[in-house]
Amino acid sequence: LIAQSVEREGVQPDTLTIHADNGPSMASQPLAFMLADLGVTKSHSRPHTSNDNPYSEAQFKTLKYRPDFPERFASLEQARDFCRQFFFWYNEQHRHSGIGLLTPAMVHNGLADTVIDQRAEILDTAYAAHPERFPNGRPRPPALTQNVWINRPDDTP
Repeated sequence: LIAQSVEREGVQPDTLTIHADNGPSMASQPLAFMLADLGVTKSHSRPHTSNDNPYSEAQFKTLKYRPDFPERFASLEQARDFCRQFFFWYNEQHRHSGIGLLTPAMVHNGLADTVIDQRAEILDTAYAAHPERFPNGRPRPPALTQNVWINRPDDTP
């Protein structure tokens, strides 16, 4: 899965870091060798420190707090089906506050600037028509965060 994803997305060597827990599959030597061959850096959470990967923790919270999340799944297939639907919604429809109220798909597919520009035009039109509705001045769409880290690199300002 990782090798296919790296190839499909055209990930260049030494540009990707995969952060994982310390589970046996993610800590295995075969995976470490494959990641090294792909030029992918791997990092691991500290043992017994669940908040080392806040993005993953936030996604699990979003999953568990969905109104349609069942108390329990009747079968493995039901759980898989639920997750398929959840990940489609999460990536294609859910607007994330941490990425300018865009969907991950918009950002991944390079549509962020276009969507933000369209939002700015709409806000400018609304402001021009009714400036009294905006006591704080001209509204601006939320900006897209340019850099995100789990652990900030030492050479980053």
